[in-house]
Amino acid sequence: MKNLTIRLETEKDYKAVENLTREAFWNMYVPGCDEHYLVHMMRSHEDFIPELAFVIEKDGEIIGNIMYTKTKLVDECGSEKPILTFGPISVLPAYQRQGYGKMIIEHSLEKALSLGYDTVVIFGNPSNYVSRGFKSCKKYNVCLEGDVFPASLLVKELCEGALDGRKRYFRESTVGEVCADTAAVAAFDATFPQKEKAWQPSQEEFYINSHSSIIR
Repeated sequence: MKNLTIRLETEKDYKAVENLTREAFWNMYVPGCDEHYLVHMMRSHEDFIPELAFVIEKDGEIIGNIMYTKTKLVDECGSEKPILTFGPISVLPAYQRQGYGKMIIEHSLEKALSLGYDTVVIFGNPSNYVSRGFKSCKKYNVCLEGDVFPASLLVKELCEGALDGRKRYFRESTVGEVCADTAAVAAFDATFPQKEKAWQPSQEEFYINSHSSIIR
């Protein structure tokens, strides 16, 4: 596409990225959102990977971004395998469903592979990611503690055979814990233009997806 660039995020992009994240997630999963605060705090976390923080720019405007953190899989013997997870991934509402998310995902996955990573595990709506090669965690025997296989836990091998089928437990980065501080989230959100919090059907879809597990 003309006048389209995918590049690494720079410090001067921070506010624009936080704003587009807010616009992309507002009222999507809950009334309001906290993903823009997560983005703000993620950059200073030890698990953040700046080499995989990309923005997509169209006609000089940042319209989307993706961010990665280090995570790991742990087998039943305690052996750890370093892997990646991405998120938030955001596209401004006016540009959604036009292929820009696909572009930035594929670009970043190529870069992740070049950095030596061979597996990506995310939480997400399967309908958004199976076309990008993500599969159910159950197919790779990847689960949460208690042998729970969430329907929204998705796995992609960047190298075929990266996972050998042994049971592994997904251990997320602690970066998401910052959003538990609801006062800090609210204070940060107050630095942006006011937006109305409201219910919409996507919130129920999110609830269903995030509370569903595969039992066979």
